[in-house]
Amino acid sequence: MIEFIWLAPALPLAGAVVLLLGGRPLQRIAGWLASFLVGVAFVVSLLALIDLLGFGARERTVALRLFDWISVGRFHAPMELRVDPLSMVMALTVTGVSFLIHVYSVGYMEADARFSRYFAYLNLFVFSMLTLVLANNFVVLYLGWELVGLCSYLLIAFWFERKAAADGGKKAFIVNRIGDFGFALGIFLIFAHFGSVEFSQVLDPFAEGARGATPALPVGTATAIALLLFAGAVGKSAQVPLHIWLPDAMEGPTPVSALIHAATMVTAGVYMVVRTHVLFEASEIALLVVAIVGVITAIYAATSALGQDDLKRVLAYSTISQLGFMFLAAGVGAYAVAIFHLVTHAFFKAAMFLSAGSVMHATHGEINLLRLGGLARRMRVTAAVFIVGGLALAGVPLFAGFFSKDQILTATYEAGRTGLWVVALVASFFTALYMARAALLTFFGPQRFEGEPHESPPVMTVPMVLLAVGAVLGGLLGLSATTGLVHGFLSPVVGEAGHEPVATGLPEFALVLVATAVALAGLGLGWLVYGSGLIDWAAVRVRLGVLQRALARGWYVDDVYGSVVVLPGKVTLAFLAYVFDQRVIDGAVNGLGSAFGRLAGTGRRVQTGLVRSYALVFLLGAVALLLFVVWRS
Repeated sequence: MIEFIWLAPALPLAGAVVLLLGGRPLQRIAGWLASFLVGVAFVVSLLALIDLLGFGARERTVALRLFDWISVGRFHAPMELRVDPLSMVMALTVTGVSFLIHVYSVGYMEADARFSRYFAYLNLFVFSMLTLVLANNFVVLYLGWELVGLCSYLLIAFWFERKAAADGGKKAFIVNRIGDFGFALGIFLIFAHFGSVEFSQVLDPFAEGARGATPALPVGTATAIALLLFAGAVGKSAQVPLHIWLPDAMEGPTPVSALIHAATMVTAGVYMVVRTHVLFEASEIALLVVAIVGVITAIYAATSALGQDDLKRVLAYSTISQLGFMFLAAGVGAYAVAIFHLVTHAFFKAAMFLSAGSVMHATHGEINLLRLGGLARRMRVTAAVFIVGGLALAGVPLFAGFFSKDQILTATYEAGRTGLWVVALVASFFTALYMARAALLTFFGPQRFEGEPHESPPVMTVPMVLLAVGAVLGGLLGLSATTGLVHGFLSPVVGEAGHEPVATGLPEFALVLVATAVALAGLGLGWLVYGSGLIDWAAVRVRLGVLQRALARGWYVDDVYGSVVVLPGKVTLAFLAYVFDQRVIDGAVNGLGSAFGRLAGTGRRVQTGLVRSYALVFLLGAVALLLFVVWRS
């Protein structure tokens, strides 16, 4: 079945083309058609995985060349797909979670006038992400990379009549261009050094030889390549300092937020770093940079989430923070753990976003935590799904996030990065705290929403419940960083371990106990402040004053960008448009035209139409010419 893996991206692409060309006549079946095609893509990926398991561990890499795409001189970039453990885990995650989000969207978007176009974009998004994760060279990967950026723009700005949605789409597209420019430069440097962009020529030789720096790739070159590639990951996966687009992406439809945050775009950066980890290992500092950026992002976004009143923005900052944890894992060499957390995060974050969408569906778009409350009495399924997702995110034992996040913390400590481990623990505490705040203010306490909220229809609740089941049982895929199913399956691609454990004192079970205690402490404090009734959380909010405003504004990072980058940019562009362009460029062109116009006016006055005038001029010219000849001789 591996030879038919091309059907996985081809089916969503066909759906996108049919729905875009079919338009309104397909309005009634668009949702189910798009969902069916993604579901079949999931089945194709699953059958390919089963086929791959029949291979020996060392043979689990199959390249399928579809056709020659770009061939110029010594530059070759065929349209080629790669089937290996890493691409299969990603393909199953993308198609499985996307299928449930598609089905959910049938109910959520049923009244939208552009229903068919919405599902066309959704299918195109899935095609783009599958192209990215199945690519077997950097050019095809970059094709999928840019296509997911385009799809994010189309879907975030889907309700473009609203200025906030249009601005959010543009912001996502523009900010990502910064990171993508670095990513493109990294690919150019790879070709300049290796003479190829194919994984078989760039990555596989490293995997077959000794891990780490090799004579074939100087450390300085490796560092430049790795950091340029990581720049693309920082933009696509919303890491500090290019994270600013993701909170504003919440202006799109809520299923789009779930798709972007759980199964597609933002996970692309983590996948790319893991796929190219041998290049990062060949550098002396690249992995450390990845780990530091990851942990800074984790703590920054976790604290920012505490100050958000918009439920979807809480989840947006939560995604930024969790992606930071994934990069931290990759930065300490725990690549399989990073992918494991990516998979579990897809389950519980999609479940929570769809729960938030269910809340909006029931409250006519209300999403402000300060105006909700008490919804659990009328929306038991939605509340249960959100709470399960929140417990998994917080790292409560037996939920999926407990296994994956604790393995990240353990790997960080055992790699000798004690300082990073402490910061990550603090971020874990804030994670539990902001999830407790969001759940308690939304579903418990007095109802602050004026109206009669109701549970969503089964077409929405069933996908939510299935994702919640994944948030509970997903941990079974990786109960241990050494014996987990995901870890063992990925080992032929990422190796057994990125670092040998460093003797630092605490055994693994003690690290797990510490991480669990931190998570429970965060949940406990959240309940004490927002659920017990013993503390007036509204008064605490007022007393926090400046700190509350700083958290709500994401520590003013966006404002700094506005003052330092956006405002000067607008002033510069206004000067160029209204002063330099109009007075210098247009002035030069218009001035030249006026000069010729005046010259033509002078010439027009010479043209009198009188023969005697012309004869006189002819005579004077002849005399002048004669005098010149005499003078020269």
